Amino acid sequence: MLAIGKDFAPPLKLISPYFKIGVTFYLLAMVALLSFSSTFTYQEMAIAGWIHLFLLGFVMVVIFGAMAQLIPVVLEVGHAIVDLYYVILPLLGVGAVGMVLGFWVNPALLSYGGLLVLVAMIIFAIEAFATLKKAEIKTLTVKTIAVSNTFLLLGILSGFVIALGLSGAISVDVNAILKAHVYAVLGGFVLLTIMGLSLTLIPMFSLAHGFDETPIKRGFNLVAIGVGIVFVSAIFGIDSIAWVGYILTLTGIGFYIYQIYIIYKLTVRKEMDIWAKSMIFGFSSLMLSLILAILSFLPNADEVLLHTSLWFFMIGFIGFLINGHLYKIVPFLVWFERFSPLVGKEPVPMLHEMYPKEKANMMFWYSSIGTVLGGVGLLVESDYLFQSGASLLVVGAIFLYLSMSKMLSYGK
Repeated sequence: MLAIGKDFAPPLKLISPYFKIGVTFYLLAMVALLSFSSTFTYQEMAIAGWIHLFLLGFVMVVIFGAMAQLIPVVLEVGHAIVDLYYVILPLLGVGAVGMVLGFWVNPALLSYGGLLVLVAMIIFAIEAFATLKKAEIKTLTVKTIAVSNTFLLLGILSGFVIALGLSGAISVDVNAILKAHVYAVLGGFVLLTIMGLSLTLIPMFSLAHGFDETPIKRGFNLVAIGVGIVFVSAIFGIDSIAWVGYILTLTGIGFYIYQIYIIYKLTVRKEMDIWAKSMIFGFSSLMLSLILAILSFLPNADEVLLHTSLWFFMIGFIGFLINGHLYKIVPFLVWFERFSPLVGKEPVPMLHEMYPKEKANMMFWYSSIGTVLGGVGLLVESDYLFQSGASLLVVGAIFLYLSMSKMLSYGK
């Protein structure tokens, strides 16, 4: 399935902690939702703490773990210094906890947590660029790694400046830099990384081949340029060009959705497994998020539209895309390490037998219904609906955690 040889495949003991800790952070983030109401502003320290808990603790940790395995797949070369991934995880994990506690408890902790996160991401970016230098192939996914890691560095540097400002170490315009930080990390790193990797993973898992890649190439370029324009406008206070960046970014996402539709039409595998259901829900959430984002830019639009848009983007799209792929990636990694040497010598399990289907289905239904209820709660500003959705998301996160433990221990 994944064209990777043992000569440069990272060991499972290196990658599995990323997934274990990532889903633990996801569970903590869902539990933390129970303490929030349906009305808030993004300037609140508590909200900023939750966003960093979700993005740093869950999204970044899982993406870094996945990239440790997928970079050799995409580039067809081994890591430049693979052992650096043993250092990245503790730095990122402790730094994330420090930053969340800084937002929630004591702002003085922000600069310390931010420094650890900064070091972790610089190490990750340097290792990624060093590995890229070894590669000879030049695909869109390879380009994604280079561009998204550049935005990651810009995002984390701007975030560190914000941390210093909030802790009182320096005086800066936090609101201006915050826009640059959010756009560089969410749009520049997370979204572009998902766009690039999904061009490899989604066709592979759906068995779709021979499709036109023009839409995603256009989408990638538009999103990258759009994020760059918004970043520059925020840093230098040029508000007049920010709208150009917003329009380009939204248009680029539209091209990306169209590319996924093209792939879907060509898919050979029609089985509605946990991965397929997660992809359908994830991209439906992305389309809904895009519509709400466009509506939020209209004159006199209510801010709840933006709140709900980001909810479906983060919980519905990013969350389901990551969690859905974990049910494909983790069984393969376990199979590759523990069972591939036994092929031809004794019976080995099939990949679909290596994840707990009942727990996976419970995860999907609790999480999907919770996402919808939570989103509606934000839209109509109903604490009851929002808390009901958050409660279901907690249950879904528990089933995800149990599924991950089961998959990683399979065959021991």
